Amino acid sequence: MMSSDLTLSPWLRDALKGDPERLVFSSGTLEQVREEVSAMYKPHLLDIHGRGSKLDARLHSVALGNVRFNRLKYGAEVVIDPGNLEQFYLIQMPVSGQADIYSGSNVVSTDKDTASILNPSDPLTMIWSEDCDQLMFRIDRHSVELACSQILGRSVRGPLRFKPDMNWHRNPVWRNMMMYLAHLLQDQPSITTQPTIALQLEQLIINTLISIQPHNYTDAMNTPDRSLAPRHVKKVEEYIESHADEALTPGILADMAGVSVRTLYAGFKDFRQTSPMEYLRTVRLQRAREELLKQDPESSVTEIAIRWGFTHMGRFSQDYSRMFGERPSETKRR
Repeated sequence: MMSSDLTLSPWLRDALKGDPERLVFSSGTLEQVREEVSAMYKPHLLDIHGRGSKLDARLHSVALGNVRFNRLKYGAEVVIDPGNLEQFYLIQMPVSGQADIYSGSNVVSTDKDTASILNPSDPLTMIWSEDCDQLMFRIDRHSVELACSQILGRSVRGPLRFKPDMNWHRNPVWRNMMMYLAHLLQDQPSITTQPTIALQLEQLIINTLISIQPHNYTDAMNTPDRSLAPRHVKKVEEYIESHADEALTPGILADMAGVSVRTLYAGFKDFRQTSPMEYLRTVRLQRAREELLKQDPESSVTEIAIRWGFTHMGRFSQDYSRMFGERPSETKRR
């Protein structure tokens, strides 16, 4: 049984802090701190909470593929308002102090035991205490959704949303992963310059998060017969992934798989809880998003939508917003 007075490991207490090469900035100027933190995360409002307080801020950071492992403190009580995070998940784990997190309809008070898991589409406001010093993961949204899709064996059909709090220090899987990472970075600081190792660490963090933290796809991931889907279901999924830009009908897909349309629909309903055409629509929405994120000035939202089989722009915008938490025009404009 885990001790109730579990103390923070020295590896976690000192993670990143003592490495001058990973120091991004150290400043007491509000404007500089706001600018530096905005560059690391996104533009946001930052104000000192309380008269007479002065900032003593510092940020350490290391890149692990599409994950940023950061350590940030402000040295004063501050109010932070970034709005929606949009393109990344943010995990905050206080080493000292505490923070009050207002994320969508959720309120989470964090400390050395409780971490916050912030979803990209939720409006966010935070109040950090003067002594708040946090370890943080900034994780690319697409990388998390892709990892979830690979586990599910299909594309996600809506935003992946995590439970907003985690008992991070007392969860043995997460704690040991954090200790391994902190120990490795201190013992072998140059390890992150090796792309293959950095990618493995990225996947370790993302897959650990998806596996242990409850989210809206947890039940689907834990369905025991998911890998037992019949061959014709898997074959159609693979075909859709490779031919999503072509004109596909239930008849074409059934004929390709060598089954009847009725059998095809029954297989998708029983093993994927969806239909083959709904699966096709989800893949096409994801492909359209990938193109929008490329910021190609030669392609408009309408052109991209039509290229992926969407001819009704209003319905496309509604389906896109439901899946990704923002309108197609917002993705392209950003």
